[in-house]
Amino acid sequence: WDQFSGYIDSQGNLARENAQLRQQQAVYATQLLQLQVLQTENTQLRKLFEVSQHADFPMQMAEIVYLERDIFKRKVYVDKGSQKNVLAGQVVMDETGVVGQVTRVYPWLSEVTLITDKDHAVPIQVLRTGLRAVVFGSGNISNLTLRYMPISSDIQIDDVLVTSGIDGTYPPGLPVAKVIKI
Repeated sequence: WDQFSGYIDSQGNLARENAQLRQQQAVYATQLLQLQVLQTENTQLRKLFEVSQHADFPMQMAEIVYLERDIFKRKVYVDKGSQKNVLAGQVVMDETGVVGQVTRVYPWLSEVTLITDKDHAVPIQVLRTGLRAVVFGSGNISNLTLRYMPISSDIQIDDVLVTSGIDGTYPPGLPVAKVIKI
């Protein structure tokens, strides 16, 4: 009888300990997820900081605070405005390259038109060949289009497109896109 009651007690203790370990595992899983988010954000911020250190022009960090709700417009709003010396026409970049251009400035907020907006165009140069062209937004958040190119143009998949600087808005040599389809 003593052995049986000891067995029952140990089973009850094991069940409680198991429940406690499961609860602790759930807490650790949540903390691990938060840590992964912070690591990703830290990596992105380090890349942005590296870009700003190597730039030949003044830069400042801004955070997206609002996305345009109109599905036909590709615009975002950032948390810097005229109070922080933001001007219409300035280039907006992330760690991978050009994202858009400031189109309206408010005191504490700025509207940025993304280069993927169907009404936006960026003068580019194919990095490999030096060929100059204009890339247009397609209205799709992840695609740009090179229109009006001669069939004999030397463009290949994986070619990198950079700003040409010919328009005076975008400084030359900023990454814009990579050719994925011809």
